[in-house]
Amino acid sequence: MKTCQGLTNRAIADRLLLSEKTVRNHVSNIFSKLQVADRAEAIVRARDAGLGN
Repeated sequence: MKTCQGLTNRAIADRLLLSEKTVRNHVSNIFSKLQVADRAEAIVRARDAGLGN
């Protein structure tokens, strides 16, 4: 499975059988812990840490 797919909250929710709101809450918590404002910043942080493609 490819690690960086750029999925929407809806697509993630569908794959994990969760509500979109649950995914949105988890994503928000991840952003907070990483101290980033959005997915683009989170991607940069992950790549700087050696994660992803």
